[in-house]
Amino acid sequence: MYITRKWRELITVPTPRAGSLLDMFTWSARRILSTQWQLPGGRREFWGWLNAVFNKVDYERIKAVGPDRAAAEWLLRCGAKVRFRGFDRWQHDYNGLPTGPLGRYRIEAIDATESCIMYRGFDHLEGLENVEEIRLNKCIYIEDACLERLSQIQTLQNSVRNMSIVCCGNVTDKGLIALHHLRNLEWLFLSDLPGVKDKDQTVDRLQTALPKLTIELDLA
Repeated sequence: MYITRKWRELITVPTPRAGSLLDMFTWSARRILSTQWQLPGGRREFWGWLNAVFNKVDYERIKAVGPDRAAAEWLLRCGAKVRFRGFDRWQHDYNGLPTGPLGRYRIEAIDATESCIMYRGFDHLEGLENVEEIRLNKCIYIEDACLERLSQIQTLQNSVRNMSIVCCGNVTDKGLIALHHLRNLEWLFLSDLPGVKDKDQTVDRLQTALPKLTIELDLA
């Protein structure tokens, strides 16, 4: 997407009260969309560009703060929530992320409901060793490549036990079948996935690979 000088100025003008990069982007986006002008390509194209920015991987940040902290920042930046190991409360406030020694807070569960996480951000999942639950509900950018990438991460292959995929229109049988790499997956809920065309064969392949897996279906 080409951003003209005028729009670049609108995006980068800082707000005096911005407490974080996320605050600045959100404030700038609202400022742009509240103006009388229209962005080239419309609002949808602008939000697609902004969401891609939120998903960009900063590998130096991962080295500096560790994979769990960096992944939590990415997920909350994109509108998702995380729950840390040893805590009952879901963390959804980016500015309220707890601080402490490197490795103190480890992600145990991810709720990406209605978030903008997309494939380009999935490198943030590398190195997460304690994730037992992942919820992908109403995620417009989740596609087969995301599930394939997730399933290739060795630490997640060992740790993930519960997963739900609901109302993700770009997910097909191919992406679901890739989940067989999650060798310790115990429960999988699938609902409202119009891209899944052969649910019986897909379920059979998953259960053949993972005999202990319980699959709950709500598919047409």
